[in-house]
Amino acid sequence: MEPSLKNSFVAGVERVAAWSDLLDSINVFPVADGDTGRNLSISLTPLRASSQPKEKIVHQLLLSARGNSGNIASRFFSAFYMAENVLDLAACAKAGSDRAWQAVSNPLPGTMLSVFDVLAETLAKNSISSDRKEVDNILNRLAKAVHETYELLPKLNKAGVVDAGALGMYIFFEGFFQTLAGLADDYRPVTEIFKNRLQILPSFQENTEFGYCVDFVVNAPDSSSDELKKITGTEGSVIVIPEGDFYKIHLHTEDREKVKSQIAGLGSMVNWEDDNLASQIKEFMVPKTGQSLHIMTDAAGSVTRQDAGHYNLTLLNSYINVGERSLAETYLHPQELYSAMSKGVKVSTAQASVYERHQHYESVLLRYEKVLYLCVGSIYTGNYQVALQWKKEHDPQDRLLIIDTGAASGRLGTIVLACARYLAQTNDLEKTWKFAQKAVTSCEEYVFLDKLQYLAAGGRLSKTSAFFGDMLKMKPVISPLPEGAKKVGVVRNQHEQIDLALSKLCSTLTKDSRALIMLEYSDNLDLVKDKIEPLICKQYSKAEIILQPLSLTSGAHMGPGTWGVAFLPESIL
Repeated sequence: MEPSLKNSFVAGVERVAAWSDLLDSINVFPVADGDTGRNLSISLTPLRASSQPKEKIVHQLLLSARGNSGNIASRFFSAFYMAENVLDLAACAKAGSDRAWQAVSNPLPGTMLSVFDVLAETLAKNSISSDRKEVDNILNRLAKAVHETYELLPKLNKAGVVDAGALGMYIFFEGFFQTLAGLADDYRPVTEIFKNRLQILPSFQENTEFGYCVDFVVNAPDSSSDELKKITGTEGSVIVIPEGDFYKIHLHTEDREKVKSQIAGLGSMVNWEDDNLASQIKEFMVPKTGQSLHIMTDAAGSVTRQDAGHYNLTLLNSYINVGERSLAETYLHPQELYSAMSKGVKVSTAQASVYERHQHYESVLLRYEKVLYLCVGSIYTGNYQVALQWKKEHDPQDRLLIIDTGAASGRLGTIVLACARYLAQTNDLEKTWKFAQKAVTSCEEYVFLDKLQYLAAGGRLSKTSAFFGDMLKMKPVISPLPEGAKKVGVVRNQHEQIDLALSKLCSTLTKDSRALIMLEYSDNLDLVKDKIEPLICKQYSKAEIILQPLSLTSGAHMGPGTWGVAFLPESIL
C-alpha cells in the first residue's frame, strides 16, 4: 500500500476518536445506548497499525469489532483496506459496501450502509486529486447521505438527529480524503454541516430493552453459516461475518448464557464481549443539561468513562500496547492489562498523535463556548506544550484555558472531579479556573507498588535495583509531583503500606475533615474495598471517599498489586 494511503487510514481513525463523544451523544438507532463513538473507535483502531501486513490488520478488524456500527464498518474496511493505490479505491469501496450489506441480517437504508453506497458510486465517477473541488465534491455527496438518514429512519426523525454511525463514517472519510489529497486539515466544522441534527430532542423517549449487546468470535472450521443462523435466528440486530474458519457475530439477546453454550458446541470461543442494554439505555436517557462550559482532561488521571459521561467531561486517551494489541486506555479492560503483565507479556504506553490531539481541541471548541483543559503534568507527557501551541495558532478569542496540573493518576483524577462539581455548582469557568489552581497546590497522592519490576521494565528504574528490591521484599511508595514521580518511602509489607497511608492522611487532614479522598485499585479491588476503605472511613467519617480504578497509563508502569490514595482537603472544597 502506498504510504499516503496508509496515512489517510490513520487520519480517519484518529478523527473518529476525537469526535467519539459527539457520536455517543446522538446514538439512538437501533437502540439508544450511547456507544457508537466508543464502538467505532475500538473497531477501527487496527487501521492505525499501518506497519502490519494487510491480512493481519483485516483479521484484527474482525477480532476488535464492537456493536452494530463497529461490525458493519469492519466488514466494509475488510475490503476497502485492500487497496494498493488510489486507483483501487473505487472497486474496493464497492466490494466493501457489498460485504457490509450482506453481513447484516436486516439491512436498512439510512445507516452507514447508505454512506458506503454513495461512496462507491461517487468514487466510480470521480477521480481523486489534490484539487479541493474534487475532494469537496466527494464529501458533499457523503454529507448529503448523512443528512438523509434523518428522513429515512423514523426513529432518527423522532429524535431529531442524523444516524451516529453514518456521521462517524463521514468524519472518517473527511480525514481520509483530505489527507490523501495532501490538503491542510482545515475541515469545515461538523457542527456547521449538521448543526440542526446533533442534539436529541427533549421529547424523545426510548423503551427499556432487556438483555445484552454481544460480540464474539468463534473458531468453527466444521460449521456452516446455516448452523450459525439456527442459533442467531431468534436474536436481534444480528451481524455475521465469516473469515476462513472464523465467524464474528454480533447480536442482541436476553439470554447470553444460552447463546454462549450453543456456540461452544460449534467450536472454540476466541473472544467474548457484552454490554448490559438496560443499564446503557438508562444511563443514556438521563436528561443532559445544555452546558456551554466544559472541562477536558487526560485519561492518565484516574477518571473513568462513566465519570466522563456523568460530569460531561472529555477524556484524551493515551494508548496501551499489550503484546501486539493497541487500544485507547479507557477502552481496555483492566483485567486484560494486569493479567498480561503477570504473565510477562510486553506492555508499553504511547501518546496519541499530535493530529489526534489537535482534533480533540477542535472538537470541544466547536461544541462548547469555553473549555478548561486540566492537563496531565508536563513532566509526564508533551500534552501541555502541544495544547499551548495549538491554542496560539487557533484560539484568538482565548476560549481554551489550559492548566499544567503537574499531576497524574489519582491526584489528577481528584482535581478533575472536584473541578467538575464546582463548575456544575457555579456555572462559572473563571471561578473554576481559580479553584483548580488552588486544588493543584493542595491535592496530594501516595501510590503503593507491590513490585519494582514493572517500573524497571518501563525504564523508570534500573533492573538491578528492581531485582534486589523484590528479593528484599521492598515495596516503594511514590508521589506523582510536578517534577516527576518522587519516591517518598519504602515498606516491606501490606500492613506497613496501610500504616503509611494513614500517616500521610493524618499529617494533612483533621479527624472531622470533609475532604475528598480517592482510593485507587489495580487488580486488587477487594483489598482496597474490604480492608483499606473501612479503616479510612472510621478515621474520617465526614470525608467523602470514592473508589476508582487506577488509570491504565499508571497501571501499565506500576503493575498488578498497586493501589493508591489521593486527597483534597476540605478547605478547598
